[in-house]
Amino acid sequence: MELTPYHPDQAEEIITLFTHVFAAADGEAEGALIGNLASDLMTETDPADLYGFVAVEAGKILGCIFFSRLTFDTGIPAFILSPVAVHTGHQRRGIGQQLIKYGLRQLKDVGVELVMSYGDPNYYARVGFAPVSEETIQAPLPLSHPGGWIGQSLVGESIAPIADRPTCVKALIKPEIW
Repeated sequence: MELTPYHPDQAEEIITLFTHVFAAADGEAEGALIGNLASDLMTETDPADLYGFVAVEAGKILGCIFFSRLTFDTGIPAFILSPVAVHTGHQRRGIGQQLIKYGLRQLKDVGVELVMSYGDPNYYARVGFAPVSEETIQAPLPLSHPGGWIGQSLVGESIAPIADRPTCVKALIKPEIW
């Protein structure tokens, strides 16, 4: 299996992956929502504000992950991890964790200091994320599950409180995904 940055030529396969994985787990509506999110990230986000990575085996994308810019008034270089998908036939093989670790290394190498996400704290704890209160760092939009707001420092420090509410890329400004 090879981990690489995604290429725009892979967009259709990536959209299909997200759509099918989330539909299988949470229903057709969720699949459409997250498939559209992946599409919007790739088509509406400035390339300087988006990193995407794929896991490929035998020419087929098994997993994909996106990190998009999270902007604070303080100027801290930050990104948000969302979404992540691994093909349903290849889950529980560590592909998602490998993709996340690979992506975090790539971000650290370009000077990113903070990565946030919104997901299952138990899953993401395996790759260094920990719960973050909104008193420490606010989410860009109201959270339906505040316990899922998680983050990690890529510079080895604890996450210091940031007073301002960050903004995210246009594709993530959808209350239904929060």
